[in-house]
Amino acid sequence: MTSRAACDLEALADDAWLLRFGDRIDPELNAAVHAMAARLRALDPPWLRDVVPAFASLAVFFDEAEDPAQVHAALQALVEDGGASALPLRPRDGVIEIPVLYGGEHGPDLESSAAEFGLSPRELVERHSAGDYTVAMIGFAPGFPYLSGLDPALALPRLATPRARVASGSVAIGGAQTGIYPRESPGGWRLLGRTPWTLFDPRREPPTRLQPGDRVRFRAIDAEEFARLASRQDASS
Repeated sequence: MTSRAACDLEALADDAWLLRFGDRIDPELNAAVHAMAARLRALDPPWLRDVVPAFASLAVFFDEAEDPAQVHAALQALVEDGGASALPLRPRDGVIEIPVLYGGEHGPDLESSAAEFGLSPRELVERHSAGDYTVAMIGFAPGFPYLSGLDPALALPRLATPRARVASGSVAIGGAQTGIYPRESPGGWRLLGRTPWTLFDPRREPPTRLQPGDRVRFRAIDAEEFARLASRQDASS
């Protein structure tokens, strides 16, 4: 039996409560967050507007016409009833393999990052692409996957000065996490490479290619395969 996760309820806004399961990046806490989100979506109470999971917390937005105290009581009852462990997150079957062209113009921080570890760029690529990752949350920008499972020895501080432009598909390390920029945007993570995949497309359903709980691995590719896969993306858009 899954142990019941401790959870505190905090006011987030006039129309939102925050369920806080902890204050650290932890796979078990993240699983409890997504289990509660799945439970609420399955119950679909009439007051529920949206749930927004993070690493260790869940924002629950409700209809402004509802009494916040009554929503609080409903959430508290769900927590006390073990709601966070009653419906575990069911990730999609299999591992999603993401092709990445490491280094060069697509990974301008690869060499300097490898040097900080005392590794060659090739060794850093091998270690980064050998990891088993899980989509812990989608955030920062639409479709941006925060991936847990980075080898702690590969943690890197963010850049002191963020870039004004990071290309869509850039695969990066920021602190103890790795992630993928879904669209061109500013950013301060260390850029190791780039995937030709489109991770966010508002015309798709769902618009985000990766979902919380998905298991992910990176696969190193060459420039020829990158161009071929990118052309397929363009043709399907």
